[in-house]
Amino acid sequence: MSTHVIAVANQKGGVGKTTTSVNLSACLAERGRKVLLIDFDAQANATSGLGIDKQEGVSLYPVLIGEGRAEDVIRETPIKRLHLIPAEVNLAGAEIEAARMDRYLHRLKDGLDGIIRSGAYDYIMIDCPPSLGILTMNALTAAHGLVMPIQCEYYALEGLSVMAKLVEQLRDGGANPGLGIEGIVMTMYDMRTNLSQQVVQQVVQYFGENVYETLIPRSVRLSESPSHGKPIIEYDRNSTGAAAYRQLAREFLDRRRQKEPAGQPPPATSAEPPSADGQASTPAIDLSPPRP
Repeated sequence: MSTHVIAVANQKGGVGKTTTSVNLSACLAERGRKVLLIDFDAQANATSGLGIDKQEGVSLYPVLIGEGRAEDVIRETPIKRLHLIPAEVNLAGAEIEAARMDRYLHRLKDGLDGIIRSGAYDYIMIDCPPSLGILTMNALTAAHGLVMPIQCEYYALEGLSVMAKLVEQLRDGGANPGLGIEGIVMTMYDMRTNLSQQVVQQVVQYFGENVYETLIPRSVRLSESPSHGKPIIEYDRNSTGAAAYRQLAREFLDRRRQKEPAGQPPPATSAEPPSADGQASTPAIDLSPPRP
């Protein structure tokens, strides 16, 4: 299987981009996939969320301005099969510097070319900043697919329509003809409220099968895990948040399997890991409401 690059993006902040980037990456690694997570946000929340200390100069900034190699800033994480390209505040300068350079939309794509050709990873996940600036545009130009996390609230469709139009512009304009929407993840879902259910139904009405059936619940444990530098499956492996992201990883892989070319089987899936008490892990909880 060739390396598949996924941008996790939404121009709205606080919708669960980093939470989804970190936890989906960790769950894919748990299922035997080799994953490289790129922290492409100067706030470096994905970096700290995996327990990695920010280091001056260790980011993709030198790569974007043509003065370094992406391979040189890859770091191991405490999660087996999950590696990280960290971020730090210098990435903010890339918004200005890269815009002045040739092929300014392709700086990240060019920088990742060696890693992709090496075949060292099954998936490269890019955690994008909450904006439509140069960094996000570079991520979308480099990606094969876009995962859009959106919060279950009434302004969700506004952000989705903007991102959908941007994907269309990048595709039709020739910057990335192969770019498509990999899936839409509904986050901070509260099954106790009619509002969450109504928003999910509205998004499904507009975007159909692009919406993942897995819903990510509003969860205190999910909110706590980044402060401990751990993905949810390490912080509280039997929580509803861990079950939801494991289920999302399964659905993600099922969709990818359906898109694989004939005669190219996906890598074998590792057995479901045991829980802390040695028993089989808690089965994923189906949080999704009936489809409209």
